[in-house]
Amino acid sequence: MFSHIMVGSNDIERSKRFYDAVLAVLGAGEAVRNQNATGHTRLFYRHDGNTFGVVEPINGEPATVANGATIGFKCTSPEQVQAFHDVAVAHGGKSIEDPPGLRQSPMGSLYLAYVRDPDGHKLCALFRPK
Repeated sequence: MFSHIMVGSNDIERSKRFYDAVLAVLGAGEAVRNQNATGHTRLFYRHDGNTFGVVEPINGEPATVANGATIGFKCTSPEQVQAFHDVAVAHGGKSIEDPPGLRQSPMGSLYLAYVRDPDGHKLCALFRPK
């Protein structure tokens, strides 16, 4: 359904350090750095056919977070969810909501962790037990 997801950053180098570490937990490599025609830096992380981008806003305005938005990252185990959370916090993220753990939802049991990246974007690490 999605071709890519992008978030804005007010400090692209801080975001690179954060996402290089956090997305490495999921098996993504270091970001591919790109400059667009206006000179703004973009970072692209590619993994498993998906692309996640972090960009300097091209309109010159500060990057802001989307109220009510969450970006979910699929994990392969509860341990990977915990590692995602712990690495995120160690690299400038903030743990939010309940501690990482098993939750019941209308979609069944989910092992979740929620963090905010250094720019305030809400991220979820999710493992769905069989």
